[in-house]
Amino acid sequence: MQNAKDITLRLLIVDDSAESAEAIVSALRNSGIAVRPFRPQNPAELAQAIASQSIDLVLAATSYSIPQLLLTQQIAASGKDIPMILLADQVDAQQLLESAANGIRAIALRQQPDHLLSVVRNEWVDLQARRGLRRIEVQMRETERRCDALISSSREPIAYIHEGMHIRANEAYLDMFGYESFEDVEGISLLDMVASQHVEDFKSLLKSLSKGETPPPQYEVDARNQDGDTFPATMEFTAATYEGESCFQVVFRRREEYDPELAREVEELRQRDHVTGLLNRPTFMVHLENAVAQVSRSDGQYGFLLVEPDHYARLLPDIGLDSADALIAAMGQYLAATLGDDAQLARFGEHSFALLTQGQYAHTTHMAERVRKAFASHVFSIGERSATVTVSIGGVQVGEKIASVGQVLNRANDCTRAAVELGGNTVKVFDPGAADRVEEERIQRWVQRIREAITGDGFQLRFRPVLNLMGEPLQLYDASLLMENNGELVGPGTFLPIAQDHELLAPINRWVVANAIRALGERRRAGHTTHLMLRITPESFSDAALLQVIRDGLQAEGVEGGQLWLQIPEAKVFTHLRAAQQFLSAVAAMGCKVGLEQFGSGLDSFQLLAHFQPAFLKLDSSFTADPALAKEQLEKTQEITAKAQSADIRTIAEYVTDAATMSLLFSAGVDYVEGDFVGPPTAQMDFEFN
Repeated sequence: MQNAKDITLRLLIVDDSAESAEAIVSALRNSGIAVRPFRPQNPAELAQAIASQSIDLVLAATSYSIPQLLLTQQIAASGKDIPMILLADQVDAQQLLESAANGIRAIALRQQPDHLLSVVRNEWVDLQARRGLRRIEVQMRETERRCDALISSSREPIAYIHEGMHIRANEAYLDMFGYESFEDVEGISLLDMVASQHVEDFKSLLKSLSKGETPPPQYEVDARNQDGDTFPATMEFTAATYEGESCFQVVFRRREEYDPELAREVEELRQRDHVTGLLNRPTFMVHLENAVAQVSRSDGQYGFLLVEPDHYARLLPDIGLDSADALIAAMGQYLAATLGDDAQLARFGEHSFALLTQGQYAHTTHMAERVRKAFASHVFSIGERSATVTVSIGGVQVGEKIASVGQVLNRANDCTRAAVELGGNTVKVFDPGAADRVEEERIQRWVQRIREAITGDGFQLRFRPVLNLMGEPLQLYDASLLMENNGELVGPGTFLPIAQDHELLAPINRWVVANAIRALGERRRAGHTTHLMLRITPESFSDAALLQVIRDGLQAEGVEGGQLWLQIPEAKVFTHLRAAQQFLSAVAAMGCKVGLEQFGSGLDSFQLLAHFQPAFLKLDSSFTADPALAKEQLEKTQEITAKAQSADIRTIAEYVTDAATMSLLFSAGVDYVEGDFVGPPTAQMDFEFN
């Protein structure tokens, strides 16, 4: 299964019990699987979810609102590959038979979390494999299409033969035998193309080929066209596949016209770019596709490089547009002279070149540097003008992790653009085999920076004003954490995931709380009673040191506990409920407020409020981030605010970007708003609330 941090499992849960569904989602998330759940509550919602959402898996319990038969019919009618897993308390033979008949792929024991996780993972892996296979089939069809296009444009008479019958022939082949279209020859035996005196011997040849014996390099025969006229010919057989079927590619040549040297020269010219003399792009793509196919079979290693002249648009006026082809030709010839037979070279674009070399990453990068240095030290003479042309080189080591033509081209192009952005005369080659090592080194550098920020001054707080819509003159800010990295400030999304993996969230929480209380103390001494909202993580729930930081900080700075508002994601509280309850009790005793952020994102968010009493709720960003969607969510927003007000819980909406959205939230009963429309985050708490 892929890394759960890289993918999200889009899960449709059919279960009458919201609590059971939420427990399943929590179990999956706790195991490291990112889940986006959908829980339809009636057939109409089910149909809408299947039609409008990309569903990966379905977990189906016994449901009165959505019967199993209806569910399986809806999935089957969608035509989508959506595996269904039946949730059961126990399994008997009859249930197995009925499930298999209804299209259920697996049964999971809902009272056994480990078994449920195992089944979900297995079905998810199988689905990913099927999707990968479909992508490979698409790529194969695309490769076959390209090869077919090359065959169609070839001047040599070529046919594909399966069990002695024609299944494909190009125009040159049809012209040789006097047929107007392939329909005229489709299904005709290759024997019909052979003069009668050679039929018996040719039958023996076809029998030997059907047994898997190696064909002769060349086979001389008198061929016969549609009119019955015969002519001496030479046939060449090559094992091939066409549309997934094993077959033979047959090339017919008239013997009296066939001059091997001339044919070789003609074919060579057809495959070459007429300006540079290098391979043209279609021919090079065949070589690249063959190399990628070899690597995917663990048969060899290849490097692919794109070479692009730096500042080409500025070069053209200097040398003249009429000399552009001359410059490209000179560059191509110099590239060929530099590398010789060490690589396959092609003119890949209007002013770019490509090369394919066999070898490991070190060999590929060495070749790239060799080309870069050669161009940097060379002066090109174009007529009466001369110019030094440096190049940017981007490439990729073709490996099993990046063994498709599309991936190879995209990655090489990205590396080329990166080399150009670095100022040119640069080499950037991606090595998928080394990516893991590089990533680990990168992470370790971040871990070191995070540790230094915790003990030093590498972190900074930014304060975004939060406005009370009901007119209450409360100075409230939402604090966010930034980290300095090489002279720039980066957001928490960059470093917090790494901090979590290396158990650094608890000390970061302590840093945030300690510095926030210190900032509140400075505001108090300046004559302001300010309140701060801070984000903390579940690592703080059982952190006695954090409680001590709060206690000591409030006392030292003379700050009231009610000025400190701690916010925690709803989903995290749900999955750490007992610890969260204990933490709420401990900080509430000091007067601090605890609230839930991202509220409304769960299957049944209000169920949590029966076990956890927050002082405020911050609505999930989906309610306000998009002004158009804010109107669609108005009914649910009103439902949340009404229930919150009845429980004396304040509501907060963030990401407010316009007056219309703020007016909409006011009418819905939301207490506080924040966002760019109210004010941006700043280093100082200097917003005018009055």
